[in-house]
This record gives sequence, structure tokens and C-alpha cells, in this order.
Amino acid sequence: MTTPAASEDPGNGHRGPGGGGGSGPGGGRGPDGHHDRARDPREEAAVPGDSGIGVVTTAVPARLDRLPWSRWHWMIVIGLGTVWILDGLEVTTVGNIASRLSEEGSGLAITSAQVTGIAAALYVAGACSGALFFGWLTDRFGRKKLFMVTLAVYLCATAMTGLSFSAWWFFLFRFLTGFGIGGEYAAINSAIDELIPSKYRGRVDLIINGSYWLGAVGGALLSIVMLNTDYFPKDLGWRLTFALGVVFGLVILLVRRHVPESPRWQFIHGHGEDADRLVGSVEREIEKEKNEKLPPPAGEITIHERKSIGFGLIAKTVFRSYPKRAVLGLSLFIGQAFLYNAITFGFGAILTTFFDVESGHTGYYFAVIAAGNFIGPLLLGKLFDTIGRRVMIAGTYILPGILLFITAWLFDRGSLTANTLTACWCVVLFFASAGASSAYLTVSEVFPMETRAMAIAFFYAIGTAVGGISGPLIFADLTESGVPGDTALAFCIGAGLMCAAGVVAAFLAVDAEQRSLEDIAEPLSQTEKSGGPSPAGGAPG
Repeated sequence: MTTPAASEDPGNGHRGPGGGGGSGPGGGRGPDGHHDRARDPREEAAVPGDSGIGVVTTAVPARLDRLPWSRWHWMIVIGLGTVWILDGLEVTTVGNIASRLSEEGSGLAITSAQVTGIAAALYVAGACSGALFFGWLTDRFGRKKLFMVTLAVYLCATAMTGLSFSAWWFFLFRFLTGFGIGGEYAAINSAIDELIPSKYRGRVDLIINGSYWLGAVGGALLSIVMLNTDYFPKDLGWRLTFALGVVFGLVILLVRRHVPESPRWQFIHGHGEDADRLVGSVEREIEKEKNEKLPPPAGEITIHERKSIGFGLIAKTVFRSYPKRAVLGLSLFIGQAFLYNAITFGFGAILTTFFDVESGHTGYYFAVIAAGNFIGPLLLGKLFDTIGRRVMIAGTYILPGILLFITAWLFDRGSLTANTLTACWCVVLFFASAGASSAYLTVSEVFPMETRAMAIAFFYAIGTAVGGISGPLIFADLTESGVPGDTALAFCIGAGLMCAAGVVAAFLAVDAEQRSLEDIAEPLSQTEKSGGPSPAGGAPG
């Protein structure tokens, strides 16, 4: 329902008991130029979980989606995406220092298998727990508050890890480090998808998630220096590595202060005026940068504002209204979690166990496959927005699965060296990295906005708990045996799960490319839509 005034002024929504504007009670503008909030007890009672704030008609989603790429979007990418670099730095560093920590004189009584097995599993368990806990808080209190809090948790836990004096202390703070990182996944992916225009959402999401591997390159190269006893004693180098992670995190914290709250979250949670002001300022900034007027937004939606939504309603929405999408999300996360957590945490151990690579040199090899992992989403990301989600998601799961089966066969035959194994994995993970990133993209865009952070948290937690905790534990035992066939078996399990997830995607993936989030999955709070295309794909299923 659009009034002439609203059509002429796309920067403002209009409010009223039924979503109309202008003349109804509470439907006009206040003296400050913003629209007044309306309350209707009958409408409030009609929506499960409604906090009774009111009803708002807004063009904010359409206004955000029609924005051209700008400096403001680069600020979002840098402010939010850099944490993935931090995560990659964390995981890779620990994987590469595992053999050093187990050596006599390291200052920590722990075995390599405990680092790549128990500690890795605890890190992932912490990430799963943090995702669920902070995901719930993110949907309730906003994206910005939580992506500041979760980074602070990470920084404190990482600093304490560097001060480890016994195995139990190391295990505890690896869990808490993961707890902070897990919370980042829900808060950051929610904010990214809600701030980036639909035209660019796929490639940006993939590249940001793929930036994890830039951190992995840094972690691999950093470990080479830190593990060199010519520079640092055995009991000091690995501690300084964690300290550098803290310094990098503090820099990210400073940059992130300038990233705004999601306007989509604001207008649903009773902060419509704040959303209008934020989007209006961004529009003016971009018009000045591009030196041209923006086109009018495609349409408006009318929603019931609310402060929070119960977990029961979220679960009901995800599993009853969108069962096929739930199966898709679980399949993608389980497949990529097992493959990546197994390989990432165990790569250094494989090189030292089977190819006699010195512990201080494993970083060179890992830097190579990490670079391949980043290049994959960088080069393939655009295709997810052009060729489409279904073809690209299925392809980037099935193809690397087949290539990993071949790698496992060659490894079992003894046909590979440290260099050729690294080359094989580099090719496998070039494709698998784009597939893994698409798992986060998928669950963050195919469910209603009110459930987004919790949906990301849930699928990440369940998929990672199945693949990410069992993967390192199984992989550590199979690698420690020193039998090539055992390690090849772990490769085959990961490959099989990747292929299975790819088949599921071929049938169930949602054609979400270049579509508004509100068209892909209609908000639970939405009462009507006006002035825009019908929400194809918004139907349950």
C-alpha cells in the first residue's frame, strides 16, 4: 500500500494500523519528519511471538538491494570479512605447531594427537556452542552488538591459550576460543547478507567466507618463523604466535566499530526510524560518490514489528515450513565440515608422519593449499550469481569429492610425495572451498529474516558437530597409525559425504541468485507486499 508521498520519497516508510499511510490514526508524519508508530492490539495478538510494538510499511529492503557497489560496501566487507582471516590464522597455526608442542622442551606436556584430536574437537565444540548461544542473542539484540562481543571473547581466550602451562588449560581455552569464533559465524553472515545488494550477495558472501584461507596462508608462513629455533626458543615461539593473533584481532575490533547495524533487523525490531536514517545517509553518500541519482526502489513490505521471536517459532518455521531447505542445509554443512576439519587439523601430521617433513617446514606446504582455497571462491564466486546457485553448489561439492577419491587411491598406492599430495589437495580444495562457503550463503538466505542468525547457528552447529568434531578425532587416530590405508579411508569418508551433499543440492538447492532476501523467504512478520514482484520462492518448501 503506497501513498503518493511515499512513492515520491523512497527514503521513508509509512506507518499505520494496517500498513497504510497518510490519513489513518498514527499513519502520518511526526513533526521531526519521521513516521509515527501505530499500535493495534488485534494485529499484535495475531502474530505468534509479537512483542506488540506496531506495524510498519517500509521500502528499506528494496532500497538496499538497488544500491550500486560503493566505498560503503567495501567498508562492510573489510570490517566484517577480516574475522574469517583471523579464524584461518587460528586453525592453521594450531595445526602447524602440533608437532612442536609435543616435543620435549615446548613448555607444555601434550602429544601431537591431543592437539590435532582432542584440542581440535574442543575448538569445534566451542564453535558449535558459541554459534547457538550468540546466534540467539544476535536475533534478539542485533547484529552489531554481538559481532563486537564475540570478537572480544575470541581475543581474551586466544591470549589465555598463549599462556598455557598444562594440557587442561590449553584444552579449556581452545574451547573458549572456538566459542567466540562460532558466535562470529551467526552475527557476521547475517549482517553480510542483509547489507549487501542482491546482485552481488552470492560472490561477496563466498569471497568473504573464503578469506579464511588468507588467514591460513598467514598462519602457515607465520608458523615457519615462530617454530624456527634460531629465532625463538621452543617454549616461546608458539606462545608469541597466539599473541600476534590477539594483536591482529584488536586491529579488526577498531575497524569494526564503523560497521552499522543491519537496517533489516532494525525495522523488524521497532527501530524503523533508525533504519530510514541509516539507509538515507548511505543513499546520499553513494549518490555523491557516483554523481548520479539512484533509481526508485522496487517496492515495499508491511510487517509487524517485534522485539524478539521465540525459539519454538524459529524451529517450527525452519523444519515445518521449509523441510527441504533444512535437509539441504544439513547436508551441505556435514559434508564440508568433515572434509575441512579433518584435513585442516591433520595436514601437518600427515606430512611429518608419512613424508618425514620437518615440523618447521609444514607451513610451506600448507600455504600452497591455502592459497588455492582462497583463489577458488575468488574466481568462482561470480558464477554463483550468474550461472546460478543450484548448478554451482552441486558442482563444487561433487567434483572435489570425486577428485578426493582419486587422491585417496593414489595415496594408498604410495604414488604420492609431499609435493604431489599438496598439489592434489590444492586442486580438490580449489573447488571445495567455494562449495564450503556456499553452505553459509545458503542457510543465511533461504530462511525468513527473523530466523536468519539462529538458522545459521543451528546448521553450523549440527553440521559441524557431526563432521567437525568426529572428523578431527577419527582423522587423528587414523593418521597416528602410520598406515597409508587408514588415512586414505578418512579421505574417502570426506569425499563420500561431499558427493552426497552435492547430489542433495542438485535436487533441493534454491534458485536464489540476484533475488531479494524477502522474495526468497517471506519474513514471518510480513502482512502484505506492495509495489514489487510477487515473492516467488517465498513459499514453504
